[in-house]
Amino acid sequence: MKNRRICKLILSGIIGGILPLAAQWHREPTPNDTLQSVRILNDGRVALSIYAPHAQDVRVSGDFPPQKATRAESGVWTAIVPDIKDGLYRYSFTVDGVNVYDPVAPTASETRAIMQKSAGDDFFAVKNVPHGAVAQRYYYSQTLKTTRRMHVWTPAGYEKGTEKLPVLYLIHGGGDTDNAWPTIGSAGFILDNLLAEGKIEPMIVVMPNGTIHTSSLEGEVPLFAQDLMNDIIPYIESNYRVLADKDHRALAGLSMGGLETLEAGLNNFREFGYLWVLSSGWFADNKAYYQERGAYLKKIADELNKTVKILAFTQGGPEDIAYKNCHEMLKLFDAAGIRYEYSEMPGGHSWYVWRHDLYNLASRLFK
Repeated sequence: MKNRRICKLILSGIIGGILPLAAQWHREPTPNDTLQSVRILNDGRVALSIYAPHAQDVRVSGDFPPQKATRAESGVWTAIVPDIKDGLYRYSFTVDGVNVYDPVAPTASETRAIMQKSAGDDFFAVKNVPHGAVAQRYYYSQTLKTTRRMHVWTPAGYEKGTEKLPVLYLIHGGGDTDNAWPTIGSAGFILDNLLAEGKIEPMIVVMPNGTIHTSSLEGEVPLFAQDLMNDIIPYIESNYRVLADKDHRALAGLSMGGLETLEAGLNNFREFGYLWVLSSGWFADNKAYYQERGAYLKKIADELNKTVKILAFTQGGPEDIAYKNCHEMLKLFDAAGIRYEYSEMPGGHSWYVWRHDLYNLASRLFK
């Protein structure tokens, strides 16, 4: 019974931390959706909180003396850490005897374990080929008035080269960060293998953080699009050897990142030669938005058809939670006379599908 409670707690924490940002489905809100797990109090103490409505005992430990938490009626447990100096501290919660990492911490998705099932010869496997570098880069976003992070893959030999390369901007989905494509997405290994086999052109792949903590996707998506156009792309073009024209610039994203690709790509279609939307689509019940976007698509259709070399939509089959949204959205593209490619494969709304998508799209870019 105790283990069952723990499983329920951990699932509620994970779901609460991820699903509010997922682009394609809705659920009942919980206090976890807006929980600020670390708060600096006016007197200098620190409050650490976790949503654990079914727990009986919660404690906090780390680089400070252990503290017992108290439960509020909302199901949120809070422990107060006194006498703590400015600095960095590791911490975790102990919930009914089980160690639990903070499920709403900014890096929560990066602490989850990854299991690999592979015979070693898969397209995403680590093989004996030259490997590129995946770097963490920090930049100041004038759009968001804060320092943000991105991951950048450069091909093997880039450091000693002199040539300018095209760029793919590759966005993750809701609940994840810029760390998702390099880890669970295996982006670096997929690209290493493709390049070693001569199946892709040398390129730079930028994996930005598409997650911006706002109250809704309606606010988050356009904010990221601004950050991409006004801060991320200029940063890359100022710090890397890149070909800075639309024919050498591609944009792709999955789920929430697909919405961000649609937002940035369609509103700035003259800046991209390739737009790839993975498992995504505008919410079919937003009639006002459909009407506005439908009119806009008709306005830009002729120029878009001439400007963008490939506009593609992919899905994980009928079991993909974005399936209906995407097909309803594509009716607007059809009505506007916009040319696009569409494909799907079994696998649903999953990284299994998106890794294949990256493998397929990368080999078609910049030819």
